[in-house]
Amino acid sequence: MTFKDSSSHFQIVDVTMIEPDSSHLRQNIEEGSLKGLVNSIEKLGVIHPLVVRPAAAEGRYTVIVGERRRQAAILAGEKTVPVLVRPCAADVTLEVQVFENIGLGVRSALEPRDMANAIQAIAERFATPEEAAQYFARPATWLSQATAAANLSEKVTALLDSGKIASTSTAVQLERLAKKNEAKADSLIDQIEQLPEGEKVSKKVVDNALSEESGRRKKTEEPAAVAESVANAAPPIEREATIAVRDDAPAPLPATAPAASRSRVNPGKVRLVAEILGLSDGDEEEVLVRLIDEFLALKNA
Repeated sequence: MTFKDSSSHFQIVDVTMIEPDSSHLRQNIEEGSLKGLVNSIEKLGVIHPLVVRPAAAEGRYTVIVGERRRQAAILAGEKTVPVLVRPCAADVTLEVQVFENIGLGVRSALEPRDMANAIQAIAERFATPEEAAQYFARPATWLSQATAAANLSEKVTALLDSGKIASTSTAVQLERLAKKNEAKADSLIDQIEQLPEGEKVSKKVVDNALSEESGRRKKTEEPAAVAESVANAAPPIEREATIAVRDDAPAPLPATAPAASRSRVNPGKVRLVAEILGLSDGDEEEVLVRLIDEFLALKNA
């Protein structure tokens, strides 16, 4: 009988009666990588049941799928966990574990705006952003980043919905530009609105505009820093020449991103990671941004 056709039944089982599979696909799990899952289980319990098969000893079970959940439940102090009991041969068990973890559409991350809206709705239940971030076991700075896509202006939202902005992270960058220089952002938005049907602005164009604005601010702030040093009788400061950054409206937008230097990353690998992260466009910069966000969230968990 195949796994697909095998019978199953739901149980609540003492976690000590569940054994790890010595041949499990996932052999190395660092305790630090379980922090987020442990926090989730402490708050809500085990959301998805483990899939187990009867072990040799009566009343005991072996994990098919859910080894991380088993370990995290133990660390969270859970005494029992929900399980689906299914008979399964050893060779079929490996196939199930591979398909459960392979990605490629088997698991798909939420669209960034959907996730941001959901996190913001939960955060609003708390008195302060710090309390909300603590609930997710994340630093306070994480919350503003996680909900940025839920607070887009009407103009930027309309451009994103129409497909004239490449991705949600591009829209967030455009909002950041508006906070630094509203006039510059409005000019850029006007140009994006005039793009022909089916064309969209790349993230690189928005990033460049934001970098120019950040560079202009840095240049403006440098003389003040020098003056303060002189006032404090500090020795003369040797400074490197700074290239002036124009503060006028950005140049007319190209329909696509300017020619970039040759990528050192295999495009096939980028598309694969994009699918695993649930990103539809497979844009290399978008993938990098998501990977950085996921890494920082993991390190700060």
